[in-house]
Order: sequence, then structure tokens, then C-alpha cells
Amino acid sequence: MPESKKEGTQKMKLVVAIVRPEKTNDVLEALYRAQVKGLSISRVQGHGGELKRVETYRGTAVKMELAEKVRFEIAVSDEFVQPTIDALRQGAATGEIGDGKILVLALEHAIRIRTGESDGAAVTPVDE
Repeated sequence: MPESKKEGTQKMKLVVAIVRPEKTNDVLEALYRAQVKGLSISRVQGHGGELKRVETYRGTAVKMELAEKVRFEIAVSDEFVQPTIDALRQGAATGEIGDGKILVLALEHAIRIRTGESDGAAVTPVDE
């Protein structure tokens, strides 16, 4: 049986968090303290509970409906799901509307490109 099939029995999740841009460093520090490593970050726009706001751009009033956010994507084995969620909440929370969301999705298969390791071995950080 190929090694990737044997490793496929470990459950994994993709934790996605959308947070305020000004909380990015706080979230990274909280994830580091929780020993959660290996993530992707992107800038996104969106809206949820925030109220629409009006800003002036070149002398014209513009209704701003999308807010700048930062998206974290973190693939983890099941035992790291709760520590990841706790770290994200700790780093991102302000107590105000617009703090963001955390989504936990089932992850079917993961492969580390460099080594070919798959699933749990691929989402576990390598200390080199």
C-alpha cells in the first residue's frame, strides 16, 4: 500500500480566519506562542457586521461597503485545531463588531511538495 494511503487515516482541518489588518501581528504572536506554524496570509476585502461608512475621496463622498481584512489559512492535524482557534481568538479579538470569523473546514489530503510527505506529516512543521 502506498505510504500516502496509510497516512491518510489522520484527520486534518483547514482553519481559515478573517481578521482586522491591525491585529495581524497580535495573531502571529499568539499562533507562535501556541506552537502553531505553517500558514498563509493574504489581504482580502469583505463585510460582515460592520456598518457602512462614507469617506471622502478626491472631494466626492464615497460609500465604503467593503472593509480591508487579512485572511489566515492554517492546515493542522486534529489535535492542533483547538489551540489554533484559541490563539486566533486571543490575537484577533477587540470585542467590537468586525473582529472577523474563524472557519474550520475538513481537509481531505495534504502533500508536502519538497519531500512527498502527505496528510498529517505534511501539515506538521519541520524543525530544521
